[in-house]
Amino acid sequence: MPQLDTSTWFITIMSMFLALFILFQSKISNHSYPSNPSPKDTKLMTQNTPWEKKWTKIYSPLSLPLH
Repeated sequence: MPQLDTSTWFITIMSMFLALFILFQSKISNHSYPSNPSPKDTKLMTQNTPWEKKWTKIYSPLSLPLH
């Protein structure tokens, strides 16, 4: 039974890692990220919902009067 030749495994795995590193670096370098993100003012982003405009009361079925 012939033995498995593992003499080329090291160079194959190292070249694969190098190729993947170069591939991911080229993919990441194409993205543009903001250099200095500024916090947004949350007061300007509030939305008025219909239930905030009027007072509502939620009745529990157990608290309703019996007929």
